[in-house]
Amino acid sequence: MKPFTLTAPLDVPDALDQFRAGSAYLAGGTTLVDLMKLEVLTPGHVLDISLLPMHGIRPEDGGVYIGALERMSDVAEHELITAAYPVLSQALTASASPQLRDMATIGGNLLQRTRCGYFRDPAVACNKRVPGSGCPAIEGANRMHAILGTSDACVATHPSDLAVALVALDASVELIGDGGPRRVPLAGFYRLPGAEPHLETDLRAGELVAGVAIPALPAARRSVYVKVRDRQSYEFALTSAAVAVAVSDGVIAEARVAAGGVGTRPWRLPAVERALAGAPMRQEAFEAAVAHAADGARPLSQNGFKAALLRRTIIRALMTLAA
Repeated sequence: MKPFTLTAPLDVPDALDQFRAGSAYLAGGTTLVDLMKLEVLTPGHVLDISLLPMHGIRPEDGGVYIGALERMSDVAEHELITAAYPVLSQALTASASPQLRDMATIGGNLLQRTRCGYFRDPAVACNKRVPGSGCPAIEGANRMHAILGTSDACVATHPSDLAVALVALDASVELIGDGGPRRVPLAGFYRLPGAEPHLETDLRAGELVAGVAIPALPAARRSVYVKVRDRQSYEFALTSAAVAVAVSDGVIAEARVAAGGVGTRPWRLPAVERALAGAPMRQEAFEAAVAHAADGARPLSQNGFKAALLRRTIIRALMTLAA
């Protein structure tokens, strides 16, 4: 790890004032410290923001607001989340390990960097790390990589389980910078790689993630997160599905579906949602609805199986809710 200076601002204005080019914010540190050890990230100045007033889980406009510095494990167990948004609790519990969930924050989870092995190895090229250097994953080891939203410059998979569930629920992220606070729909916060994969989010220089706002959604009470992975614990998704449904007399009135493990960002599936609306809660209806889940996919040499696995993952989630 390269040398750096460390400060701990006590309020948001102080944190914003101290931020300079080459700085980094530190909360739980479960991503940043790893990348600093690998020398993938080498900030000269680290700002420990753990003392900033960005905590709390509270009702807001019928929905819920979660402070960015809340720990993942605390959010997963909170009564407002388990009662009204079980998909969030399950997505958080499916993430990382218990020890990491006790340290990692909500804001840090949403801003975590890809687990692409090429990105995390400074000895090889990576357009996310060094723009214009190339993307070895396109022709190399790419079993875990994305099939949706990819470009000729990057095929890295978005890593956050939580973000997938939040996108399904139309959540917004609150950002605060020199211009004051602003809220951005999370679905639009993450950028497609295009020709500039190093630009991953709509976050402006020096801005902080202050929290996440989740609207009141009747469908969210009947929701589930299904994650398919190579092992049961501490593994990133091959595919995942966040699914929420509102059902009336055995018929789906509203469906919300987002996928993980397959896209360069959390991937909402509006075609599947439209096909489910008005359908009965039966397996044959689910199988018909997911037919177009992977439309537009660009499989690589080792991950073509993900299209079929994604459809099966969504069906498993729906069958879980039907039961």
